[in-house]
Amino acid sequence: MSSQRKDQHVDLAAAQQADRPPRNDFDDIHFVHHALAGIDRAGVSLATDVADAGWIAPLYINGMTGGSARTGEINRALAVAARETGVAIASGSMSIALREPDTIPSFRVLRDENPDGFVMANLSADADPDDARRAVDLLGADALQLHVNSVQETVMPEGSRGFSAWPAAIEAIVRAVDVPVVVKEVGFGLSRPTLALLADLGVRLADVSGSGGTDFARIENSRRAVADYAFMAGWGQSAACCLLDAATPADGVRMPVLLASGGVRTPLDVMRALALGARAVGVSGVFLQAVLRGGEDALIGLIRAWLEQLAQLHALLGASAPAALTTTDLLLRGDVREFCALRGIDAAAYSARSAQTRKYR
Repeated sequence: MSSQRKDQHVDLAAAQQADRPPRNDFDDIHFVHHALAGIDRAGVSLATDVADAGWIAPLYINGMTGGSARTGEINRALAVAARETGVAIASGSMSIALREPDTIPSFRVLRDENPDGFVMANLSADADPDDARRAVDLLGADALQLHVNSVQETVMPEGSRGFSAWPAAIEAIVRAVDVPVVVKEVGFGLSRPTLALLADLGVRLADVSGSGGTDFARIENSRRAVADYAFMAGWGQSAACCLLDAATPADGVRMPVLLASGGVRTPLDVMRALALGARAVGVSGVFLQAVLRGGEDALIGLIRAWLEQLAQLHALLGASAPAALTTTDLLLRGDVREFCALRGIDAAAYSARSAQTRKYR
């Protein structure tokens, strides 16, 4: 049944990509165009530092799947694409591999096909430290993602109904493993207080993984005998709103280094997330669709095109590196602006961050 559920998730996620809404909160983020701000493409480096390692670009293939023969083939294609393009990659949840050893190859292929790449293992936040160490060892992982998915579990027919032990479990795992831990949502967002709590638990990296992409509440509702949780569709905050929320902590409150995912459709969405403070941006749905349509070659071509487009967009905006995007001018509109108003965030300040604006306005 667990392997069957993994295959169901792939099909339902792919179906959502086919009929996904035409817009999300990233569309409320606009760069102010300064026509003389550009630099040469040759002067741009996409390199960034994440999880104690240098990445060639602020882009990674986020956790998707594993646990069946079919998903093992998908993971093989994802791993080959990561190897050929140099981007980091994360596995899907490996809980099934710890329970059912015959599914291990469907995850291990991520390392077998990508021996020198940056690979992240993935487990639920309620795992115990021994399981966390096993998952890291199985992949020779460079980091461990711990996913928090209380919304998904609530709607999932066979899901967990107890979440109070998760903070203590996360803290124990952070202390137990020898690799960086990334705590990520699965598409419902990490709020400012949640991020502050994670920092207090010792977590140094967090993927805000907001709404606007694959909706696991919809997926799990589709698996119910009676689809009686349809009202949960759209729950949570977008990645854009989470990044804005995290940028305004109370005095003395620490925050983890932020990654972003959820609803990333284009290189422009990657740029928007970076400009809002993400160190790197993960993509799942669009990359999964590429693999399902054309296999590893299609995904390799897509990622290479995205990397070149990211570099060109950096040059257009006058940003020699991803970190420089945090000083670009942004106009926050629509639902995102309303979120800022309700959360006490100064949206207008984002429109006047650059040297061009400060000097000549």
